[in-house]
Amino acid sequence: MTLTRASPPGSHRAPRDFIVYSVSMSLHLYNTFTKKEEEFTTLQEGRVTMYTCGPTVYGRPHIGNYSSFLMADLLRRWFEAGHGYTVTHVKNITDVGHLRSDADHGDDKVEREAKKEQVHPLDIAKRYTKQYLEDEKKLRFIEPEYRPRATETIPEMIAMIEVLFDRGHAYETDDGVYFAVETFADYGKLSGNTLEQLDAGARIAVNEQKKHPADFALWKKCVGENAEHILRWESPWGEGFPGWHIECSCMARKFLGEQIDIHTGGEDLIFPHHECEIAQSECSGERPAVRYWLHRRFIDMGSEKMSKSLGNVLTLSDIENMGYDPMDLRYYLLSVHYRTNLKFTEKGLNDAHKARRKIMEWVEEVCHGEPCRTMTSFDSAQDDIYINAFHDAMNADLNTPAALAVVFDYMAHTRTHDVDSETQSFIHLLRHTFGCFDPTKEESIPPEVQDLISQREEARRQKNFTLSDELRVKVEELGYEVRDTEDGQAVKKK
Repeated sequence: MTLTRASPPGSHRAPRDFIVYSVSMSLHLYNTFTKKEEEFTTLQEGRVTMYTCGPTVYGRPHIGNYSSFLMADLLRRWFEAGHGYTVTHVKNITDVGHLRSDADHGDDKVEREAKKEQVHPLDIAKRYTKQYLEDEKKLRFIEPEYRPRATETIPEMIAMIEVLFDRGHAYETDDGVYFAVETFADYGKLSGNTLEQLDAGARIAVNEQKKHPADFALWKKCVGENAEHILRWESPWGEGFPGWHIECSCMARKFLGEQIDIHTGGEDLIFPHHECEIAQSECSGERPAVRYWLHRRFIDMGSEKMSKSLGNVLTLSDIENMGYDPMDLRYYLLSVHYRTNLKFTEKGLNDAHKARRKIMEWVEEVCHGEPCRTMTSFDSAQDDIYINAFHDAMNADLNTPAALAVVFDYMAHTRTHDVDSETQSFIHLLRHTFGCFDPTKEESIPPEVQDLISQREEARRQKNFTLSDELRVKVEELGYEVRDTEDGQAVKKK
């Protein structure tokens, strides 16, 4: 297999220290819209336009949210590392308009939290946006090119609604402006919730002024239950605020154009959010708005999905308080295929911690803590097999379990063969793709721990293994682990 040097990636806010090489293998992804795996092609050669639904900042995202965001980060990394694409990625911040239960009535989630704490809604949004960005940094997300906020895109929303009015897809009621779903023949094709199948008494709010029970809000007026809504803007229909669904359509179009390559999100967004996005985007445009839809399956806690409404969520700080590194969580979430429900357990997280540590030790062993080199070609037939297998796995709808199996096979291979520059190039590809195997700078060992290590070394020299074991326990009580290797004792912070 020959690797050809790709065009440099697009500008990134995150620092980069790698060179990308692409291979002539096609990438296949499962398109939620067509319900089948398809070969991925781009609108513009060498460039991917990608939109990810970001968080609603009324509370700290839980690890179920991050599993969806991580899928998008993995995909973006593979576009770059595996295929040399330049990626323009947009990930929004929803800071207004997302109503309770994702319905067209009830409390705005951000304003509801603001009322509880008796602060301004934007203060809530700023606080949780800051916390969310800190979590993303800990999880080593690549910074998107654009991170728009809904409150910054109100003019574009009003303009899109006016187009929908002009084309006969929108109408006004006493409490807002609604999209008429019966005017869009393809409504329901993404989720399967066609108009014939929808039950007005299920997830859809009953409003006598609606033309159809499934019609969804484009703009909510500050009247009735929304009369005290703090975040409000002037519009042709009076003071109000946008519906949740219109926000993403406008932010995607503003930064990526009328048609984009790929849109990602969690499976909970398929309906109604993404179904409604498709309807309003296509009825206000001239062509299909999104070519490929990718969705991450739920994380389950026991027999139920992880959900704030069920109160069974874990945050990143919960994971850290359990004694795990954010990279252990990243590995755990990426080790399961994105279209598989991950049943989260502490044992699974601990197994992920151990597996990641084994790969990290191998990376350190091969690269000596330095960035691994990349190559323009591979000469070893053996190395070629593993490189091909890794690409095949990732190109088969991001089959991360199969890709990681290749990594462990390659690790076993290098135990009995000389490690060479081809191995370093493989590690270079692995590290950028998964984002959780970068060498870490070891912290300096505290004097009291170093003293115990010296005592233990002397005890082992004298074959006093009882004392050696006692000293090991004392080291562990101070938060460090010690392993005996051929080169002596290896000490690491837990």
